[in-house]
Amino acid sequence: MASSIAAYASKGNEPGTRSLLFALWKRGSYVLLPRLLPDCDLDWASYEGPDSLVAAPGGLLEPTEPPRGVQAIKAADVVLVPALAIDRQGRRLGQGGGSYDRVLARVSPAVLTIGVVYDAEFVPELPAEPHDQPVRAVVTPSGFHRLPLGDS
Repeated sequence: MASSIAAYASKGNEPGTRSLLFALWKRGSYVLLPRLLPDCDLDWASYEGPDSLVAAPGGLLEPTEPPRGVQAIKAADVVLVPALAIDRQGRRLGQGGGSYDRVLARVSPAVLTIGVVYDAEFVPELPAEPHDQPVRAVVTPSGFHRLPLGDS
């Protein structure tokens, strides 16, 4: 039911998001995708269909639309987050640049943040650092898992 969704274009062996991006866009949702900045923070731009994506460093696909700034994430109703693994408390293992920890720190607690991983990557426990930001839910091929808040 969200009208504004922040997501990402999957790469490599990540669970595929490109069909989802297209379906959300076709149904009229406002879809924001990240653009990696030199300091590993994420700027955001609107997704305007598959032809609006271009190859970027690191095997990423980024939108060609004008950037909307790092604070644009605050307009999202739902945020989809990539991860290498996520535990039952919502702690996530990312690529190590801290990009999504910064993004998640900007998002209101009322916004649903969803990590996207394969079933085997949804694990009982991961180590955490003080700066790590948890997600509130996980989606895997086997289903949607709402996570307990405040149990990190």
